[in-house]
Amino acid sequence: MTRFSLAISSLFLLFTLSAQDQFLHSPALSPDGSQLAFSYQGDIWTVATNGGTARRLTVHESYESSPVWSPDGKKIAFVGNRYGNNDLFVTDPGGMLPQRLTYHSGSDSEPNWLDNETLLFTTRRIYAQVERIPEIYRVKVSGGTPVRHSSSLGGAPAHSDRYLAFTRGGCRVSREAYRGPANRDIWVYDNRSGAFRQITTNDGQDHAPQWANGKLYFLSARDGRYNLYRRSVEDDSMEQLTKFKDWGIRSYSLSNDGKTVAISQGGKVEVSTNGGRDFKVAKIEVGQDFKFYPTEETTITSGVNEYALSPNEKYLAFVSKGEVFLKPNDKDKSRARNISDHPYKDDNVGWLNDSTLLFTSDRPSASGGRGSKDNSALKSTLLLCQPKKSENSNPYLAFQFDYKTILESEMSISDYKLSPQRDKIAVIYGRGKLATYDLDTLGNISNETVLLDGWDYPGGLSWSPDGNWLAYNLSDLDFNDEIYIHPADNHRDPVNISMHPRGDYNPVWSRDGRKLAFRSIRNNGDNDIWFVWLREEDYEKTQRDWEEAEDWEEADEKKDKKEKVQVRIDFEDIHERLVQVTSLPGNEGAPTFGPDGEYLYFTTNNGSRAGREGDSDLMKVKWDGKEMKTLLSNARVYGLELDEKGKKMYMVYKGKVASTDLDKGKAESQNMNGKMTVDHVAQRNHMLEDGWNALNDGFYDPDFHGRDWAGLKEKYRPLLLSASTRQDFSTLYNEMLGQLDASHMGFRSSVQDEEVQSQRTGFLGVELDEDGKVSRILNDGPADRRDSKLQIGDRIVAVNGERIGQNDNLYRYLNGKVDERTQLTVLRAGSEQDLLIRPGGSLRSLNYEAWVDQRKELTERYSGGRLGYIHIQGMNWNSFERFERELTAAGQGRDGVVIDVRFNGGGWTTDMLMTVLNVRQHAYTVPRGAAKSLKQNKDFRNNYPYGERLPQAALTKPSVALCNEASYSNAEIFSHAYKHLGHGTLVGQPTFGAVISTGGHGLIDGSYVRMPFRAWYVHATEENMEGGPAVPDVIVANAPNEKALNEDSQLKKAVEVLLGEMSEGR
Repeated sequence: MTRFSLAISSLFLLFTLSAQDQFLHSPALSPDGSQLAFSYQGDIWTVATNGGTARRLTVHESYESSPVWSPDGKKIAFVGNRYGNNDLFVTDPGGMLPQRLTYHSGSDSEPNWLDNETLLFTTRRIYAQVERIPEIYRVKVSGGTPVRHSSSLGGAPAHSDRYLAFTRGGCRVSREAYRGPANRDIWVYDNRSGAFRQITTNDGQDHAPQWANGKLYFLSARDGRYNLYRRSVEDDSMEQLTKFKDWGIRSYSLSNDGKTVAISQGGKVEVSTNGGRDFKVAKIEVGQDFKFYPTEETTITSGVNEYALSPNEKYLAFVSKGEVFLKPNDKDKSRARNISDHPYKDDNVGWLNDSTLLFTSDRPSASGGRGSKDNSALKSTLLLCQPKKSENSNPYLAFQFDYKTILESEMSISDYKLSPQRDKIAVIYGRGKLATYDLDTLGNISNETVLLDGWDYPGGLSWSPDGNWLAYNLSDLDFNDEIYIHPADNHRDPVNISMHPRGDYNPVWSRDGRKLAFRSIRNNGDNDIWFVWLREEDYEKTQRDWEEAEDWEEADEKKDKKEKVQVRIDFEDIHERLVQVTSLPGNEGAPTFGPDGEYLYFTTNNGSRAGREGDSDLMKVKWDGKEMKTLLSNARVYGLELDEKGKKMYMVYKGKVASTDLDKGKAESQNMNGKMTVDHVAQRNHMLEDGWNALNDGFYDPDFHGRDWAGLKEKYRPLLLSASTRQDFSTLYNEMLGQLDASHMGFRSSVQDEEVQSQRTGFLGVELDEDGKVSRILNDGPADRRDSKLQIGDRIVAVNGERIGQNDNLYRYLNGKVDERTQLTVLRAGSEQDLLIRPGGSLRSLNYEAWVDQRKELTERYSGGRLGYIHIQGMNWNSFERFERELTAAGQGRDGVVIDVRFNGGGWTTDMLMTVLNVRQHAYTVPRGAAKSLKQNKDFRNNYPYGERLPQAALTKPSVALCNEASYSNAEIFSHAYKHLGHGTLVGQPTFGAVISTGGHGLIDGSYVRMPFRAWYVHATEENMEGGPAVPDVIVANAPNEKALNEDSQLKKAVEVLLGEMSEGR
């Protein structure tokens, strides 16, 4: 099948979907119910509620959605990302030029009308600090700077004459079946009494409040699907209006009298004219043209994922966006041949010989490996590609290729490695099967030998120089990776050569077959480069022996450098022949031997745990740790490969294949220019299949939480293929994933179709009141510095000399001012004065510190100065180091400590924290000079040299811990451990119930799906932590307005509990 026929079939499919099954969403009824606004193709449209031909109101590349009519029906507000982030805009039903209302580079969303001239919306400015709930703001249609509307944080605001309704809760809406502490609930604020009240209390998801005819409407998944409910606020009576079982309601809208209801459900917009009792599909006709190209030609100039040198090193094959390209190994020859050119994913490219390529593919095996029209049945194959016999044998010059499937499997072919002689191949299937095969010069595979067939993926697979051995790292059930050497013919069991309870990874052989290098985290808390002597005789040599051996080699000029390598391994006590080569701060990685095995090349400052801030370098070092030098500075590279002569190192650098001469140390990138055709419908179908397959093989629960995973794919396929924008595709993909009701999941993509502006607001760190005066100043923010200090009550009247009127939005004048010297003119005490300020690009860290400082002050007040306070921001290395530092500051002169993991998003450091808490004092010391006599020894009972004797800090004072529904993942593991190991009392709210180890699977366009792969259970109770939150010993909730009152009931109760326990001697 040709590429042209596939493109035509996809175009036909898309036209069919546009005519019949288009994905319309975000329906919004006019106040009288006669008109319907909605979003399609990222634009706002309107149509008569009883159907007909729709009219497009907005025509812009940006993605625009969430339309909402003003109460008088004269305006329509919507959300759009025209300037790089979500802003609010307003137009009219006639399609006037949209007016921009917000200019903040945060995300402004969920618009709803307060009255005909004012919009409510949600955003994040400086009032929300660590909380995962947005702020409620308002802005006038006539202009002006938005102001905060509510003292409570909340989402989806909806206003009646008396009440403000909003949602609280942090679980994403797409988890329809979630039951737990982080569920969304409806609250109302009574404008008359000033009281907050929780309206819904079930443990399911309730959201999207709206008012009509004096009644409160909302969506609830309490029966398993989002359905529409109505209730009275005064008498608590409630009525379920819809009882859908197959699809829940995605969004809805009401006419003023509540008689007309429009909903988005499945792939349809439906309308009821009897108050939600019966619905009919709205028969809406939209234009058939495409907003973005359904198929488009793109040019690949970077974005290399992997590469392979041909044996003669004349050509480079590389993979980008799921396509295999071929180009001359010459930086000045940029033209790259695309030898894939189809909507499937090809990767793991290698060379069988100078004219024959191998790569894995998930294309169906029909049509000689070129793919078939059935894009819903991905296969895992290993393909051979070579010029047709009638063609030039030079693969770069050939016009046509033969494709041959040499291996096909129901399990995914995850990776393969050719032996150095190219006569054997090792193949990894799925997540844990490793097999070797014989491979002839024509690519025929025979004689399967299964080496492993377990649950874990053998990482860093590497052949010995003689092709007789394989090295890899493999995890045990305690998730400790060790390095193994395994005979390719499986004549003996694999041998663990690393033998350490900390992880060892990425083995690589020296070309002479005498050393095996790897990276290890066995000391210093970070990754260093190590190697093992494979022969005992080499290990036994002294430094002087090696120096003299070098002299002999230099004198022997006639030594045969091409002597065939025969690897000999002395396995007895091999784990005792390890040598540490590097010990730099941060994580070293990518060990690669030089040509003679004397030097190792490696990268520095790599990511992962115990990482170190700073740029990465490419360095070299002699095997004994001497003669270390930097080859490339500030160069984050990967995929290191030495050429055959040992003169040049290849790598991926800044998205391109690059190389450097080992004696020069300068990176030289390959220019590349490859063409590919992207069929977006076929590509999205592939992303559905690929992501589904990955989760089908890797999701932590083989029963998928009792859901029909195969059925969900087929249910959502028509919707996903009808999505007219990437944003809609993402929304629907996440909705499908949400049906599994699991944490640590999601479809993520940074790719977008639209080209929009990218504005960045310069932040002052202030909040303004209704009169435009400064009402709050962020501590240590740009407006709280000695030379640029604003004061409460100041009014900013000009920015860089431009006057700001009553209807001007201050943030409009601060866009583009990040870190720029900016002149503010302020009206203070009746006179104007100028000051210079540098607006910031982010206030997140400062806002966090302000919140922590407030908790410390509250702890001081609540405890009368007896207790210290420590907040753990995340379960990561930086937060752990901060925790250690603050133990002294928080505990100095205090009787106990409050440990707070509220709003902690997780990570991995619970066991390090437990180590700190597990320390028990077993002795004490008295140094000379501290006491006149040792008879005073009892005065020193609380003193011990922990810092001298322990690798980490120690907390031996009494403590209490705080958690809440926003304590997530590893913060929940900490909460469970703190409680069940008896460290103290746990106070607050039950945690989210979201504990699964997660990874990710990359998709063809650069997006990815998260991959929850490992379950966690509480040792003391056998309870699955996914869906099983840590329940505090003392449960306390904070009221919505406590933030504004500078109170914290949970913290107050924790202080009370700990002081009480201390007074009782516990």
